[in-house]
Amino acid sequence: MRRKQIQPYVLTIGIALLMMGCFNEPNYSNTPAIDFRSIFPYEIAAGSGVGQSRRDSVVVTVGFKDGDGDLGISLPVSKADSALYFGNGGWGNYRIRTFRLVRGQYQEVIIPVNTSLYFPDLARNKPKGPIEGTLDFSTIFQYGTSYQLYPVKFQIQIRDRALNVSNTIETDTISVPFPRN
Repeated sequence: MRRKQIQPYVLTIGIALLMMGCFNEPNYSNTPAIDFRSIFPYEIAAGSGVGQSRRDSVVVTVGFKDGDGDLGISLPVSKADSALYFGNGGWGNYRIRTFRLVRGQYQEVIIPVNTSLYFPDLARNKPKGPIEGTLDFSTIFQYGTSYQLYPVKFQIQIRDRALNVSNTIETDTISVPFPRN
C-alpha cells in the first residue's frame, strides 16, 4: 500500500528534475545581433488643426539577442549619454537609415527626426545576462499638399551601452509619401 502512495511523488519529482535539466542559458555574443521580423505600414486619417494632415505610419519590428543584457539606456536621455553615443558615430542606440528608390537606384534620404534615436533599458533592475526579444519602431511620413509615393526600404542597427554595434539588417520595400521636388 505504501508503495502505491510513494510512486506518484517519485514520478513527479523525477519529471521536475528532468525539466530543470533541460534549460540551458543561451550563449549569445556580448555584441548585439538583430534580425528583421516585419514592416507594417498603416494610414493615419487627417485630423483638425495644424500638422494633422493625412500621414502614413510605418512600424518596423526587429528581433534582438545580447549576451550581457546591456541594451538601452535610462530615459530621458542624460546629456552625458547623449554626448557618448552621438560623439561615437553621430547616432543614438537605434539607427534607422531610409533609402528611396529613384530612377532604379536606392538613394539615402536623411530624415532629421531619425538622427538621434534611443530605446529604453531592456533589462532594467535585472541581473547581467543574456536577453532576447523584439523592438518596434514607428516613423511617420506626411502626405502634404503635393506628394509622390516612392518605394523605400530601411537599414537598421542598434548598439549597447558599451558601444558594441550590431549587424545591419534591411527591411522589405514599401511605398510611402514624399514631397514633390
